Amino acid sequence: MSTAKKEYKRVTVKTLVDMKARGEKISMLTAYDYTMAKIVDGAGVDVMLVGDSASNVMAGYETTLPITLDHMIYHASSVVRAANRALIVVDLPFGSYQSDPKEALRSAIRIMKESRAHSVKLEGGKEIKESIKRILNAGIPVMGHLGLTPQSIYKFGTYTVRAKEEQEAKRLIADAKMLERIGCYAIVLEKIPAQLAKEVAESVSIPIIGIGAGPDVDGQVLVLHDMLGMTHEFHPRFLRRYLNLYEDMTTAIGQYVDDVKTADFPNEEEKY
Repeated sequence: MSTAKKEYKRVTVKTLVDMKARGEKISMLTAYDYTMAKIVDGAGVDVMLVGDSASNVMAGYETTLPITLDHMIYHASSVVRAANRALIVVDLPFGSYQSDPKEALRSAIRIMKESRAHSVKLEGGKEIKESIKRILNAGIPVMGHLGLTPQSIYKFGTYTVRAKEEQEAKRLIADAKMLERIGCYAIVLEKIPAQLAKEVAESVSIPIIGIGAGPDVDGQVLVLHDMLGMTHEFHPRFLRRYLNLYEDMTTAIGQYVDDVKTADFPNEEEKY
C-alpha cells in the first residue's frame, strides 16, 4: 500500500530510492519543450523524461531511431529551463552508446554539460553493460530500460509484449539485478507481464517504473501527448487518456478559422 505523499522541494535520484523505501509511488511523464514542461513540473510530477519518443510525437517519424543527440540536447535544454522540482532524465538516442563505451560516455557528457539535465537513460541489459559502467564511473546517474526497447524495433519486428516466455523473463530479471549491481538508480520496464514486473520490483532495491507493466511496480510513466489525448491513433491497453485535447484543439482551431473568415475576430474590444 502506498504511503502519504511527502513534499520534496527538488527530486533527486536519492529521493526516488527513498520513495520506494517509503512505499510512495513515483510519477513520471515525458516532456520535450519549455511550455509543456513548465505545466508538468508545476503539477507535481516527480520525474520528467525527455524521451526519444520526441522522434514520434514532435517530429512525426515512425520510430525513435532517427532522432539525433543534437535533437535530444535541444529538447532537454528546453525542459531543464522549465523545471523547478522534477528530476530530469534524458534518453541517449539510438547510435550514441550501443557499440562503443567511449562514445557512450561522450554522448552522456554532452547531454549533461549542454542541457544541464540530471541523468541519462539507456535501453538494454548485459549487452550495454560496459557503456553503462563507463558513464557511471564518470559520476553521471543512469536509469536503465528493459522489456520492450523501442530502439530495437527492427530486431524484434513488433511492439508486442516482451518476456512472456520463461527464458526471456529469466534474462530480464538477471539484467535488472545486474543494472542494480553496477549502480543504476532506477529501471523502466516497458510492456511486460504484470506478474513479472512485480517480481522484478520485489527483487531489487532500486525503483522500477512501469509503462504497460501493471500496478505492482514503484511508479508509472506515460508519454504526455498520449495521456492528454493530443494523439488519437494510438490505443494500447496500458494507456489511460485523461483528456481529449485532439478533439478540443481541433474544435477551437476550427472556431478561430470561422471567426477570421466571418470577420468576427478581432472585435471592437480586441483592437487598439
